[in-house]
Amino acid sequence: MEKTTLEITNPAGIYDPRPHGYSHVASVSAESQLVFVAGQGGSRTDGILSDDFRTQVVIVLENLALALKSKNLTMANIAKLTTLVVDYDEVKHKILIEESGKIWTDQKFPVNTLIPVQRLALDGMLIEIDATAVG
Repeated sequence: MEKTTLEITNPAGIYDPRPHGYSHVASVSAESQLVFVAGQGGSRTDGILSDDFRTQVVIVLENLALALKSKNLTMANIAKLTTLVVDYDEVKHKILIEESGKIWTDQKFPVNTLIPVQRLALDGMLIEIDATAVG
């Protein structure tokens, strides 16, 4: 039997975070390879940032998937995300949950720290997400 290198869990006694699109604990076996993906923004190779938050979220997730693919990994290999959002509110919260649900349909969401910020590196950048994945 092949040993699982990444385990996502939600311990009893802590509220269920899955309706919010994340999990509480990601554990990684010591013999695993860790892959760190820098914060990805909501533009493709043309550098154009949409004014629409959902569009930027979708592109960020696509960029993460492309970065992971370069290491023969998928979004299911992500253990930890850090999400930075400009002018965070309930509407953006809902969009993040909806788009995360499309990626992690099994609800084995990565651990995620969401940080509201005033601005990001580029004008018009509404979201940035970095990832730690396990191979």
